[in-house]
Amino acid sequence: MKKLFLHISLFFSLVCFSQNEQLAQYYYDKGDFEKALISYEELLQDIPQNSQYFLRTIDCYQQLQRYDVAEKAIQARFDKYKQGNLLVELGYNFQLQKKEDKAKIYYEKAFDRIQKNPNEVYSISNSFERKVLLDYALKSYQKAVELQPNFNFNYQIGLLYGQLGNVEMMISTFLDEAFANPQNSIQIQNQLARFMADEGDASFDNSLRKALIIRTQKNQDLFWNHYLSWFYVQHKEFEKAFIQEKAIYKRNPESLSNIVNLGQLAIEEENGEAAKEILGFVLENTKDLELLIQANAYLIKMKIKVAQPKDFVTINAELNHLLQEYEINPFTLPLQLIQAHFLTFNLKNPEEGKAVVKKALALSLNTYEVAQAKMELADILLYEEKFNQALLYYSQIELDLKNDVVAHEASLKAAKTSYFKTDFAWALKQFKELKSANTQLIANDALEYFLLINDNTVADSTQTALAAFAKGDYLLYQNRNQEAVLQFQTILKTFKGQEIEAVTLLRLGKTYEKLGDYTLALSQYQTIIDQHNDGIYIDEALYYAAEIYNKQLQMPEKAKTLYEKIIFSHQDSIYFVEARRKFRELRGDTNL
Repeated sequence: MKKLFLHISLFFSLVCFSQNEQLAQYYYDKGDFEKALISYEELLQDIPQNSQYFLRTIDCYQQLQRYDVAEKAIQARFDKYKQGNLLVELGYNFQLQKKEDKAKIYYEKAFDRIQKNPNEVYSISNSFERKVLLDYALKSYQKAVELQPNFNFNYQIGLLYGQLGNVEMMISTFLDEAFANPQNSIQIQNQLARFMADEGDASFDNSLRKALIIRTQKNQDLFWNHYLSWFYVQHKEFEKAFIQEKAIYKRNPESLSNIVNLGQLAIEEENGEAAKEILGFVLENTKDLELLIQANAYLIKMKIKVAQPKDFVTINAELNHLLQEYEINPFTLPLQLIQAHFLTFNLKNPEEGKAVVKKALALSLNTYEVAQAKMELADILLYEEKFNQALLYYSQIELDLKNDVVAHEASLKAAKTSYFKTDFAWALKQFKELKSANTQLIANDALEYFLLINDNTVADSTQTALAAFAKGDYLLYQNRNQEAVLQFQTILKTFKGQEIEAVTLLRLGKTYEKLGDYTLALSQYQTIIDQHNDGIYIDEALYYAAEIYNKQLQMPEKAKTLYEKIIFSHQDSIYFVEARRKFRELRGDTNL
């Protein structure tokens, strides 16, 4: 009983302590430093050696301008523990009082500690960084490395150079570190990519490009070709990245997988010409069956995406030829599923499409391949309006591959199936759960449908307009685009001025784009810009219109104006980063 009582007492003590810590944090975040100070002082009484509680206590004193109390507390702790970072705290306490000379004395004392004991660099430099005393932090790391050459603070030094605005030294330090320690290369690339996205002009990009080109020329190590290829991919300059990848392959012709991946990226960014050139190179230079199938699958998908009805016979013949050449086996599953999809959604022959998938499912497939085949079968059943059968297959995939990205994709398709059959309550519940999916594309898609259903249910409890809109979306799913146009036009006439209007204009615009009528597409987007500029679809309308002017109509000045509106008025848009990048390109920022 005594042991049980002790355990219960300890449990409740830990719970109370945790609550006190949360309460202190709450007051601190809220800016109520009087109450936060009381809480942190109590916590510090229980665990006096806890440096985090002590520093928060000092911060509260300083926020309340009780500098004398803070100074005495820091000095007392320094006398007791002799920690070098407390000298930084003392200096900073004087700096807050505008006593710069005294502050400098303590900063120099802290720096001197590193000269006597380089191991103190960790705590002292960290303190300098937290106080945004970047010159001192940089000097501390450099001194420690000078005294102990086995120390490696290149990453921290590179970051500090960047924060201090010394771009050249930041790039040089980061690249030297990446080459010396390739295991840190991804972390460094992430930081460089962040600078590429955040810099207001092209000077950083140009400096990095020059540094990489110089290293590629001076050093024959393939590491720099890989790095330069990465740089070009960040800027979506796939042709230039391909030059680097070819150079790598010619000197190390072990695998073409990186080049295939580059081709896929070019497709995703709608750079068809680059993708054809890249994948053509793969077909010419490999006998690897898997790579051949992969490259051919990407190329045939590209053809289908832009094909007109007059092209369908040729594409169908090409698919048959490829499957005859490489035969029906697990390796050619991607081509088999493309054929099934093409037969259903383009040639309007779902029975033949299902036959192709069922034949594929009879092969010796692994779990992921079975899931892919079942997904295509479910898609075809959905095309045929066999909603419940489609849901059954989507559910099987969710169960077979729990928590996998493929399972999340199946969940999204199941939610859309419920939406198409106007079971909005269930669809809303599913979309709500998928909003927090790990895959950003799935999360964004789920959020879009969640907002669509939620907003139009609040505006119209009968969901009449929403049901009409779902029918239009289903026609788009079936690739019945002209019928979808008529459906959306009817919605605009019937529900003019209602909540559904803006999203209908957006969907109609995208449908006109799909049909190649860019003038009508722009008309829909312009109506959103003019009449719904306070709604949630304004940033999409601006971006889609800008893309048409930029890519299709070759009118860069008009595109620039629209990209600029996103940059200055819609910083929270998911299109913000791309709009800024494309605006800079059109302005000529990326030219050397």
